[in-house]
Formats: sequence, structure tokens, C-alpha cells
Amino acid sequence: MVRSRDTSRGKGRESWASVDTWVPKTKLGREVKSGKMDNIHDLLQLGIPIKEVEIVDTLLPNLQDEIIDVYRVQRATDSGRRMRFKVVAAVGNGDGYVGIGQGKGKEVGPVIRQAIKRAKLNIKEVKRGCGSWECGCGTQHTVPFKVAGKRGSVSVTLAPAPRGVGLVCGDVAKKILTLAGISDAWSTTDGHTRSGLNFAGAVVNALANTNYVKIDERDVKNLNIQSGAVTELEEIELEGGIEGKVEEKAEKKEKTEEGEKKEKTEEGEKKEKEPEENKKEESKKNG
Repeated sequence: MVRSRDTSRGKGRESWASVDTWVPKTKLGREVKSGKMDNIHDLLQLGIPIKEVEIVDTLLPNLQDEIIDVYRVQRATDSGRRMRFKVVAAVGNGDGYVGIGQGKGKEVGPVIRQAIKRAKLNIKEVKRGCGSWECGCGTQHTVPFKVAGKRGSVSVTLAPAPRGVGLVCGDVAKKILTLAGISDAWSTTDGHTRSGLNFAGAVVNALANTNYVKIDERDVKNLNIQSGAVTELEEIELEGGIEGKVEEKAEKKEKTEEGEKKEKTEEGEKKEKEPEENKKEESKKNG
């Protein structure tokens, strides 16, 4: 068996499947096509299995794909040597969503397409935050807490790292974490990590396990934990950190409360003045 690694990345292969000419075959596909279901986060929260790859292409149009491993196997037969390929691929939008898949066949092109299609069907949501005690930037640059994942003989543990450390892990794990939108992390591995499928699967399982850890609301605010894509990310100065952000929010609250009190007092004064003015007008008419 000969194995080769390909570091090329694609920005989605739109020619393989056109969303415009897509005719949905499932109920979920029809809801996505009509616009009733327009959020991948809500879809994954429901736990409904995704059977059509166009669903993911519609809800996550900016997916990137990465070839993790290409296996080439030769088998000697009476008619000669026969060659088959197995490809492991990963997809992600770089903002909280990642998935892996594999394909097998006689030709490389169709096998790659099959692997990417299965990776899209296996898309997972990832929680991110600022979980390192050495950092206080408040951005979603690392895992929010220590998580572990396992596939086959490979087990992976990911730990939050401060901003600027980078990805301290193997090449396969770097590709998966980059596609998931994580730029800093510590990692430890155990098992036969030369198996690209098991290594990548263990990393994805570890990232998916961030959704199954119970988190206190206080930790969610302090670590700025967010699931999936970051839609509105506030810019936080490194000097102020999270404490500065909390103080700013408290000041805004106080200002809004003061404004509401003023409005209420003004409305009360107006109501008190109205009956007096009405009495004066009536007295003038009677006079």
C-alpha cells in the first residue's frame, strides 16, 4: 500500500452539484429550498440526519475542502494488478463548522468527490471561546475548555491556548482545527496517528464533544463561548480584556435605565398637567 498526502485546499467545487437546479427529495430538503429552514445551527440542534448534500451547500455556501489522505492499494489477480483508491477529505467554513468523510473507488476524481460529499453530510458544530487562563482577549480563537475525542486506536485531547501560540499539534489536526476556525490550541495524542482517517476523526469527535459539556451561564459570559459561526463579534482591546467589556456593558445598562426613568417621569408630569389644562378650558367655556 502506498500512501500520499495532499496539502491542496479547494474553495468548494460548485460544478459537482448545482444548488439552483436542485430538486429536493426529502422533507428537510424541501424546507431548506423554500426558505423555511435557513439556519444550520437550528437544523443541527434538531438532530435530523442530513441526507442531501445540497442542504449543506445552501446553508453553508462558503465551505472549503481539504484532502487529508490518499491511499493507493494494489491487488494481484489472474488478469494482472488492480489498483483502488481511498481518500479522506475534510470540509469546513473556518467559522465553527467542520466535517470529515471518506470515499473508495477505482478512479481518484470520483473518489475525491464522494469523500467531500460524505464530509458535508457529516458536518458538525463547534463551540469556541477564550478558555485559557493565560489569555483574556475574549475572542473565539481556541476551545473553551479541555476536551477529548477517540476514533479507532487514536485518542486526542485538546486544551485551550492563549492567543498567539498557534496550533501545537500534528499536520492532520492542524488542517481540521483550521477548517473549524480555531487558531490556538494545545494537544496530546495517543495511538496509531499515521492513520489519517482515525486521527482526523478523533479531532472532529473532540471538537463535537464541546457541545455535550454542561457550562454555567457565568462561564459562558466570562469565556465568551459561542456555538457555530460568530455573527456579531465585538472588538475588545487587549488591555481592557473581559473585565473592560463587562464594565462597558454595566455602564450602558446604567445609562439606559436612567434614560427610561427620565422618560417615565416626563410622561407622569404630562399626565398630571393634562387634567388641570382640561379643567381650565372647561371653566373658560362655561364662563
